[in-house]
Amino acid sequence: QVQLVESGGGLVQAGGSLRLSCAASGRTPSGYAIGWFRQAPGKEREFVAAISWSGGKTYLANLLKDRFTISGDKSKNTVYLSMNSLKPDDTAVYHCAATELNSDPDGFIREEKYDYWGQGTQVTVFS
Repeated sequence: QVQLVESGGGLVQAGGSLRLSCAASGRTPSGYAIGWFRQAPGKEREFVAAISWSGGKTYLANLLKDRFTISGDKSKNTVYLSMNSLKPDDTAVYHCAATELNSDPDGFIREEKYDYWGQGTQVTVFS
């Protein structure tokens, strides 16, 4: 079992930045990937970013890659999502998720590939 805890969400003015953290604990496999998804009110959950621990490869949603980055500290079992130039449309609950897949031809964008989910952290961007 893998436990995931997100932190770092909050209220931020448009144009500002936030860094979310996802700390993994428990029976973390030697190779796995962590993804970030977000769900805005009234909308479906959507892929944001993912990182594969085994190869260090990162994946970002096309529409977000110029503003968001994903990184990780394997010694801390923690993944970070850095978000810059935030917009009101970025307002959502951000969830991290873990999959025991080391690689994925779809780039880890499908939520059904993930086995474990965190509770989420709220990000609210005001104009």
